[in-house]
Order: sequence, then structure tokens, then C-alpha cells
Amino acid sequence: MVLAFRRALGRVLYRLRPGIPNFKSYLPFVAGKAGLEIGGPSAIFRSGKALPLYSQIASLDNCDFSSSTVWADHDKQFQFSPEKAPGKSFFCEGSELTPIPDHSYDFLLSSHNLEHFANPLKALQEWKRVLRPGGALILVLPYYKRTFDHRRSPTPVSDMWSDFERNIGEDDLSHLPEILAKHDHSRDRAAGSVADFERRSRENFNNRCLHHHVFDENNSRELLTSAGFNVHAVDLSCTIDICLLATVADAK
Repeated sequence: MVLAFRRALGRVLYRLRPGIPNFKSYLPFVAGKAGLEIGGPSAIFRSGKALPLYSQIASLDNCDFSSSTVWADHDKQFQFSPEKAPGKSFFCEGSELTPIPDHSYDFLLSSHNLEHFANPLKALQEWKRVLRPGGALILVLPYYKRTFDHRRSPTPVSDMWSDFERNIGEDDLSHLPEILAKHDHSRDRAAGSVADFERRSRENFNNRCLHHHVFDENNSRELLTSAGFNVHAVDLSCTIDICLLATVADAK
């Protein structure tokens, strides 16, 4: 019941999203090219949504930590668009893309995904590894002021680097006390009662629902720059999103 409600609520929120005014600036990085998505499929990339990229790309594979998650059930084939041939599905940690060779893709998509990583810099380093020189990252993050995270503060990039240097694993719950204290349940009815939310949160390694880190337009840009990307656009025009376009900085 809770899962069905969450999915229905998500569909409503995505329908309310306005388009991105500079959408066309994203197209040269994906049109006719091969990409990888982390945690797809994502409504924002579908036709009629804020960043309708699926219709433009040549091929798209997907990676998720499990074949069955809170958000989607996956087959071996990744059916991201009815107009396109399905891609491959990889089932592994998004921060450990061991089945994928270096420089395999022209671009990488991630929507409302990176905040669920306990070690986001480890993920970004892996995403950069599988991108070709000059490859693009199109990253969508929840803008904390417009979500149930609004009582928290944007995570300092130095803290995320500390997590990376200490090789924090995805079983980490060091942010849980802050989350439990500041989560705005009035903006997250799908999570159930306070007790339901705490129980789910303590089992996060199995469900990956926690927002370990909190983002705004400043720390998201700083994070990507420090991870070795050139940031070309940071857009806050969507209802609850920060949309970022970046490319691998060390391209020749």
C-alpha cells in the first residue's frame, strides 16, 4: 500500500514539473549517442517532461543495486522508451561498476539518485571512469529547500570528501540522527508514520531510501568540479530539482 502510494505520488509530482528553458543545450551531449543510466528509468527524461532526453539518444543501459527496488522492477533488458530498443541491465552498486570497462559510454544520466549514496564521490569517480573523454554527466538532484529535507543544511563538500577518503560503505548510517530529527514528515506522507520511517531508515542498506546528503545549487556545482568535471549548467527551474550538465574535465 505504501509503495503504491509513493509511486502514484511520484507520478503526480513529475507531471507538475515545468520544462527547462535551456533544454536544447543538453542535446548535443546525448543525441545519437550511447549512454548509461544509474537507477533508471526516470520520468524526467521521458517525452513531455522537463528533460525529454530518452527520445534523442541512440542507446541506453542501466545500473541498479538490485533487480527489484522501491522505485522499479528490472528485467535483464532495460526498457526505457517504447520507441527505442532496450538496453542492458547491470545489477551492482552504482559506485562499483565492475562489469563495465573504462570509457564505455558517451554520457551518463542520474536522476534523484546521488543523494541516496553514502559515498557520493566514490560513485562520481566510477561514473567518470566509464565515460569517454569529454563524456557528459546529466545529473538531477532534489533541491533541499523544496523537499522534506528543507530543515537540514546542504552537506559541505569537505564532508563528502572525508567519506570518500575513509571509504565509507553503503551500510553507513552516520547521518541517521540528523535525518530522524529534521525530516519533515508532512512532506513525505508516503513514508508512513514516524515509527514506520525510522524502521525503514534503519534498514536502509536493503531499501536505499535515505537521503544521506543534502544539495543546493552551490555544493552540487562544487562537488562535481572537485570530482573532475566541468560544469556547464546548473538549473533550478524545475519544481523540486537541480539539473546539472557537466563533462569530464580531463578530456584531451
